[in-house]
Amino acid sequence: MEQRFNTSDSSIDLLPLREFIEREGEEVAYRKGDQMEREGDPTRWFAYVTEGCFKYITYGLSDERAHITWFSFEGEYVGDYPAFLYGRPAQTTIEAMMPSRVLRVTGEQLRQFFSQSIETMELRALIGEHLLSQYEARYQDLHRTTARERYDLLMQRCPGIVDLLDLQDIASFLNVHPNTISKIRRDITFDGR
Repeated sequence: MEQRFNTSDSSIDLLPLREFIEREGEEVAYRKGDQMEREGDPTRWFAYVTEGCFKYITYGLSDERAHITWFSFEGEYVGDYPAFLYGRPAQTTIEAMMPSRVLRVTGEQLRQFFSQSIETMELRALIGEHLLSQYEARYQDLHRTTARERYDLLMQRCPGIVDLLDLQDIASFLNVHPNTISKIRRDITFDGR
């Protein structure tokens, strides 16, 4: 499970995107529970997280149960990127997990940025390819790893996440029952790992 848009990821130079958002973006504060986007509504924002973190939530078709699918942390980008670029309705709800601050731009601002040069058009394509590889890795992790392995991967990526999320949220992200997370934690405590 890799970070979606980690600015320290050496595979893509996101500095031009960050500089653009710092120059053109609007600084906005979100309280815990505030929604940046709501599933089904028109997408409005793409942002760089300067403080805090966000969770991505989608709802079950039949039971309307919330399922957490991703996170964006400080130093990462947040947004429903594909829907945002093409002006489609959001495919996910993006909610602040704690008081958070972002620098955000509109779809029109981002489209204008990407149309400035061959380099920025190539950056747009690279971001799309990077997202596709992240989705594929997440999908494969859900099929090829055990619940314990997924838990360990999440703790490696986000060591402090247990302080931000309740048991149900972690279980939702890992696609397991909350009792499974309790058992994993109990095993870790008694195994000494």
